Formats: sequence, C-alpha cells, structure tokens
Amino acid sequence: MVRVHVVLSLIGIAAGLVVLVGMVRGKLLSGWTILFLVSTVLTSLTGFVLPHEHLLPSDIIGVLSLVILTVAVVALYVFRLAGSWRWIYVGAAVLALYLNVFVGVVQAFEKFPVLTQFAPTQSEPAFWVAQLVVLALIGVLGALAVRRFWPLMPRGPRA
Repeated sequence: MVRVHVVLSLIGIAAGLVVLVGMVRGKLLSGWTILFLVSTVLTSLTGFVLPHEHLLPSDIIGVLSLVILTVAVVALYVFRLAGSWRWIYVGAAVLALYLNVFVGVVQAFEKFPVLTQFAPTQSEPAFWVAQLVVLALIGVLGALAVRRFWPLMPRGPRA
C-alpha cells in the first residue's frame, strides 16, 4: 500500500503542476484536472490506511487536503467557476497541490540519505530553505493563476 500511496502522490504532484501551469496560461486542462483531483484525493485517503500507531501531522494534512479538495471540486463542477468560485477554485487547487508537495519534501528528507544528511531532524536550514522555495514558487504561480485563469466553461447540464 505504501508504493500505491507514493505513486498516487507523484501522479498528483505532476498533474497538479501541469494544471497550475495551465491556469497561469488561462486554460482549463480538463483531463489533467481530473487526474490531479482524483490522484490527490486518493493520496490523502490512502495515507490514512498506512500503518501507524498514533495521529501524525500527515494525517492532519490529509484531512485538511480532503476539505480543500472538496471545495475545489464544488467550485469547478457544481458552481462551474461562476463569479467568486473561479478564484476559490484556483486557491483551493493550488493549496491542495502545495500540501502534497510539502509532504513530498518532508518524505524526501526522511527517505533519501543524500538529503537526510543535510537535515536529519528537519529543523536544519536546508529543510526550511527547500520548503520556502517550494512555497515561494507555488505561491507566485498561484497568484499568477488567480489573475490569469478565466476559462470559458461549456454550457449545459451540471455534472
């Protein structure tokens, strides 16, 4: 199950980055968006079934991610990005991507010896610099997406 969780997470991150770049370019990439949302939801859900004895910070992030993803799905598929739901969707999608990448960086510093040597307790500057770089990059792209993402949603019955 750990491998499935990791693969889903990597798919979610990759698809989320494609979706984010699409939003910065003002495009709704429907197929990539579905892949991002589904794989990121499944990442959060599979994280809960991984063996552990007590509540972990990743569990809290998983719950938060599911709430945020629910908002993104509602904004996109129920309210079809009308009015304020456009920027709510962008913000929720970007935040969900950030949380997935944040946990990915944590896991990378735990699992890869080349990174662990620079931040064995994840309180060292190397870890925080990596997290700040991720936050800055996704934050800047997210801000651009809020300004530039104005897709035309097709008319018709709501799905």
